[in-house]
Amino acid sequence: MRRPKKFHPFPFDYHQEIEVEISSLSNLGVGIGRIQLDDPAQEPSEENNPGWVVFVPHTLPGEKVLARIFRNDKSHSQADLVRVIEASPDRLAPQCPLFGKCGGCQYQHLSYEKQLAWKTRQVEELLEHMADVHVSVSPAVASPKQWGYRSKITPHFKRPRDGKIGDIGFLLAGQRSHLVDVPQCPIAMEEINAALPGIREQTRAQAKNYKKDATLLLRATEGRVETNHRSPISETVTTDDRAITFHFLAGDFFQNNPFILPSFTGYVAEQASSGGAKFLVDAYCGSGLFSLCLAHKFEKVAGVEVSETAADWARRNAALNQIENTSFLAASAEAIFADITFPADETAVVIDPPRKGCNQEFLDQLFAFGPGKVVYVSCNPATQMRDLKEFIRAGYQLTEVQPFDLFPQTRHLECVIVLEKA
Repeated sequence: MRRPKKFHPFPFDYHQEIEVEISSLSNLGVGIGRIQLDDPAQEPSEENNPGWVVFVPHTLPGEKVLARIFRNDKSHSQADLVRVIEASPDRLAPQCPLFGKCGGCQYQHLSYEKQLAWKTRQVEELLEHMADVHVSVSPAVASPKQWGYRSKITPHFKRPRDGKIGDIGFLLAGQRSHLVDVPQCPIAMEEINAALPGIREQTRAQAKNYKKDATLLLRATEGRVETNHRSPISETVTTDDRAITFHFLAGDFFQNNPFILPSFTGYVAEQASSGGAKFLVDAYCGSGLFSLCLAHKFEKVAGVEVSETAADWARRNAALNQIENTSFLAASAEAIFADITFPADETAVVIDPPRKGCNQEFLDQLFAFGPGKVVYVSCNPATQMRDLKEFIRAGYQLTEVQPFDLFPQTRHLECVIVLEKA
C-alpha cells in the first residue's frame, strides 16, 4: 500500500508488521506495548531505554500480538491489530458483532471484573501523574447491569445522497467523521433495541426532509422510547427507601445508567452529609438529581444553575415530590454564589460539571465562598485531577476517591472525590 505523504518513517515503515507484548492500557482503553530500539549513543538498559511505545487498540495486558504500523509520532507509534498471538486469560468473545468497528465500546473483549480493576487503576494513575497525589482509591463500584443499561442513545447519519440515507450509527473506531451502521446496540436498554429498527426505517423513508447531517434521539422512559428532544419524560431514582421522580426534557442531560443511580446518589449523599454539614449547595443542579436525592440529609438545600429552564424543572420536581427544604436559583456564571446565605463552615457543596471540568472563574468563586466540604462528581477524571490541584492550592485536603462504573464495556467512568477544608 502506498505510504501517505505526511507519514514519518521512523522508527517503523508504513504498514510494517511487528510483534509486540502489551503491558498496560491507556485511559482511552488502548493497549500499550514497548519495543526496544537500538540506540548507539547509550548502553541498552530498561532505565535509559524503556522502549518505544506502540499503541494497539482491542488488545489486553499480557498479550503478544501482531500489529501493523500506520503512524509514527514523536514519542510513540500507532498500529492496528492484525491478530492475537498469545491471548490474555481475561479475553472474552465480544457480544456485539460490531466490536472493533464501532467506536462506542472499548472493553467488550475484557472480563467485567478486570474492567473494574483497570478503571480503578486509571484513576490511581491520573491522581499520581496529573495531581502528584498518592492516596488509596476505593475499588470501582460495579453497575448492576453490564448490558442493556443505557437509557439514551443518539445515532448519527450523513446528509442524504441521491435521495437516500446511508449508515445510521456511531463513529467508526479511531475515526472522527466516518460512521458504522448500527442496527442494534447491546448496551442500550431493551426498549431502545425494540424500537430502533422501526425508527431507522422511518428515518430512511423521510430522507427528503434532511438537508444536512443529523442525529436521532432514542430515550427510554416508562417502558417506551421518546424521540422528540422537546417532549417531557420521567425517571425515578430510589435512594434510602425514597423514590424521587424527575421530569425533564428528553434531550436534556440526565445520567444514562438508571440502574446504578441509587448507589451513586446514595454515596454522594453519605459523603456530603458526613461531618455534620447542615446545608447543601448543588452548584450544577440541572433538573435536581443530587439536590432532591440528598435533601433529606440536610436542613436546607440550594441548587444553582446558569440555565433558568433547568432551574425551573428542578423547582417542578421538588413540588412533584413534596420536598420543601429546597430552593433553586438561576444565577449568572459570574455570580454563582451571590445569593447563597448559608454559613460556609456548615455547608457542603456538590459539583458535577461537564466533561471540560470547572473553569477558573467558577473555582475562584467557590474558594471565595469557602465551604467546609466539597463532593466533586466527574465524568472525566482527567479534568477532575487537573482541578484537584487548584483545590489543594486553595487549602483543601483530599479524603476519599470512589470511581463508579456507569458505563460498562466502555472506557468511560464517573469518579467522586471528597475534599475537606484544612
